[in-house]
Amino acid sequence: MRALVARKLAGPDAIQLIETPIPEPAEGQVRIKVAAAAVNPVDVAVSAGLLVQSGLTAARDQFGLGWDVAGTVDAGDLPPGTAVIGLADLLGRPLKTHAEYVVLDTDAVAKAPAGMELIPASTFALNASTALQALRAFEGGQTILITGAAGGVGGYAVELAKHFGLTVIATAGDQDEDLVRRLGADHFIARSKDLPTEVRRIVPAGVDGLVDAAVLGIAAQEAVRNRGRHVHPQGGPRPPQLRGITVEQLFVQSSRDDLEQLVHLAESGVISTRVADTYPLEDAATAYKRLAKGGVRGRLVIVP
Repeated sequence: MRALVARKLAGPDAIQLIETPIPEPAEGQVRIKVAAAAVNPVDVAVSAGLLVQSGLTAARDQFGLGWDVAGTVDAGDLPPGTAVIGLADLLGRPLKTHAEYVVLDTDAVAKAPAGMELIPASTFALNASTALQALRAFEGGQTILITGAAGGVGGYAVELAKHFGLTVIATAGDQDEDLVRRLGADHFIARSKDLPTEVRRIVPAGVDGLVDAAVLGIAAQEAVRNRGRHVHPQGGPRPPQLRGITVEQLFVQSSRDDLEQLVHLAESGVISTRVADTYPLEDAATAYKRLAKGGVRGRLVIVP
């Protein structure tokens, strides 16, 4: 089979398309024939060697690429032909979802949304799972600030937070206001503004919590009330814990229960899918370069 890997860890130029044997599932696993697999910023970070540099994974000769996947079961613990989505959350695997086949644990897989094509179905597992797990720190009736609200994690955090009964103050680029309000934000603050000052015009005592998808750190935490919560859904340095604020650094984990919940929410229209463009596997490096430049709204999807 063909698979996309990173070897020199020098950004998109490190990406190689290789021929490798089709992987075999063990007990408790499934093999998926990949129909579509989204590209995410973490894939660009892996290819650039940033996860090795930050100590999140050990150096290796080869890194598989791709976290999201949609396709059909080919072998293993689920009936062949079942349409599924999955989340490959292990950082250092030699082969991942940007390939013609991928093997995942059954707990990392759920049936795909009924009636949804597999290309859009491949776009939400990673980002929506991250948003869902970030929001477990909060409860209905609270007010939260979500940064990067036009992006993958931030956009799903807005949709899910509204579904769970929270009041959402969201920040993103000035040009993204219409999108962010369509996602459900109660209040929008342009990224060009002084964020803590603008938030406290709306909530003088500060918001109950922060989901910092844009990794603004203290620049966003200053909008949080004393003894509030700050969820940092990224690697890298952990933000300081000031004024009694609880800081949670979140590393997403695959979970069938979470994926099944998200599939139900996708079927009912609570969460959306946004496909920016598709690329064949042999042109995946172009997708990586485009994503690395920034400004992409929606997911770029690899189609083997």
